[in-house]
Amino acid sequence: MKRRDFIKTTGAFSSAIMAGFSFISCDQPVNIMAKYSKYRGFNLLAKFSGMGPRERFQEEDFEIMAELGFDFARIPMSYWNWARVDDWYAIDEEIFKDIDEVIEFGKQYRIHINLNMHRVPGYCINRGDLEPFDLFHDSEANMQKALDAVVYHWKLFAERYKGISSERLSFDLINEPPHLKEETRYIKVVKALVEGIRQKDPGRLIVADGKDVGRTPVYGIIDLDVVQSTRGYDPMSVSHYTAKWVPEDAFQTFDVPGWPLTGDDGKIYDKKYLKELLIKRWQPIVDKGVQVHVGEWGCYNKTPHHVALAWMEDLLSLWKEAGWGHAMWNLKGDFGIMNSNRPDVKYENYKGHKLDRKMLELLKKYMTDC
Repeated sequence: MKRRDFIKTTGAFSSAIMAGFSFISCDQPVNIMAKYSKYRGFNLLAKFSGMGPRERFQEEDFEIMAELGFDFARIPMSYWNWARVDDWYAIDEEIFKDIDEVIEFGKQYRIHINLNMHRVPGYCINRGDLEPFDLFHDSEANMQKALDAVVYHWKLFAERYKGISSERLSFDLINEPPHLKEETRYIKVVKALVEGIRQKDPGRLIVADGKDVGRTPVYGIIDLDVVQSTRGYDPMSVSHYTAKWVPEDAFQTFDVPGWPLTGDDGKIYDKKYLKELLIKRWQPIVDKGVQVHVGEWGCYNKTPHHVALAWMEDLLSLWKEAGWGHAMWNLKGDFGIMNSNRPDVKYENYKGHKLDRKMLELLKKYMTDC
């Protein structure tokens, strides 16, 4: 689609999208992108891997989030749930009913649903080598084949959910694009996906992860009026201590971490470091009006609990100051506030689950309006 045709297609929505506004019912205009940037919640993982038996989302998770005061659920999905790695266009739409259901849970419990493509045709941060072509590092022909398939999948979602308000539902294009020397290829991918979605649903709120595994803002997509998503996993020696799936060169030390952390090279990692890396790096695009949200963060259960809490508090205070919301990975599990299996936590029973009360109260401490 040519740019002038794209503008015509989105004409009725262009002013609203440019300003980030949505007009809903008879209410006053709501700045949806600004509202999105402040959502707080969790990643829910029922469609994360696409391997094994079909898994559906649990209504109980929404009951818990709503009761505890959270308003956001990021849904990382692998296309393996509804298509095959050897045929990207063989779609099993029966699986979409599970996604319909999670969107309905969001409506029922007043929790915003963010659908994220964690694995797309041609790329995943985890075992991307399992894809037949590489969306980012392949021949031009093979990269285009992958991109065409990703656009096709997102257009299916855009068509299916185009009647749902962006106050309830948003699309996060690709989880954690790889480290790239420059952003040209990623810009091309994002622009193609945004155009494909807006052909079907011009008003849909769209989120794009930063490049370099979500760590770096993308200047070349500022004019697309999308939220940019960052991460809260640094330094990795704190957030992912002993995690076997993380490359060894990502760790600052293999010693049991403290906070502040001292790396093997003597470098000190503290709140000042976090502000420089996670806040100031993004400030130039914030100054240009881009909304930022932390799509993933958290601390693996092998990190000592008191260290995890101290590190988390520095992050939370910085994000509150910046006005950014966040989504932990996950609600229940090794990074979560429930059933995290930490050996040094005295858990509280909550609806039959093991609740880390100290971690929950820390989150709630920083949940007042930004």
